[in-house]
Amino acid sequence: MSLLPPAHFPVAEPPDAGVLSEPAEIADPAMGRPHGRRLPLVLLGVLCTVGWTGSLLFGHFVDCGPGLHRIGLAVHILALVISFGTILVVDWLGLLWLLGKVQMHESGKLEAAAKPLIWGGLALLLISGALIAPDLDNPVTVVKLVCVLVLMLNGLGIAPAMHQLLALPAGTRFGELGRRLRLRLMVALSISQACWWTAVLIGLVNSTLRRWAGL
Repeated sequence: MSLLPPAHFPVAEPPDAGVLSEPAEIADPAMGRPHGRRLPLVLLGVLCTVGWTGSLLFGHFVDCGPGLHRIGLAVHILALVISFGTILVVDWLGLLWLLGKVQMHESGKLEAAAKPLIWGGLALLLISGALIAPDLDNPVTVVKLVCVLVLMLNGLGIAPAMHQLLALPAGTRFGELGRRLRLRLMVALSISQACWWTAVLIGLVNSTLRRWAGL
């Protein structure tokens, strides 16, 4: 969900001068074959989809009462601040790398530290979202919920590109990447920001309308 690579993959030897091509998949002895690392991503994608569906169904069919609703709303706001705030910082550093202000490996430790906050925040969003009774009859709310699912799947889908990115020398600039890798990174970043801002704005509007209706 961001342009910054994880911190724990080895750096390959520099290629020849000129535009850098996308490196081949690096074989992982624990996986056997290069594409073996995609299986856990697929399983995680299925797990995210199941959790997202379960949250929706629970919130739609189970009435938790006003007490749990207030608790769920407070946790929901906290989870949003944690996950969205972390994403903004990480993507900002990714933008600085695009502009040539920082090297892509300088922020690797931050990226590794940010992942638990991002995914933990998303998990809390699903759990707390089940307690605040989402209105599935409202198409705007459905758009928000779909954005949350897309965010999770987008974060998983960009992982192979992150592996490719860190296999390049630390001083590599965005313009030196292969065209396909550049496109994947830009698409992932655009999806991340579009879905986050859409979900946040819809959540704020829905919360405001509910408050007015209660008055």
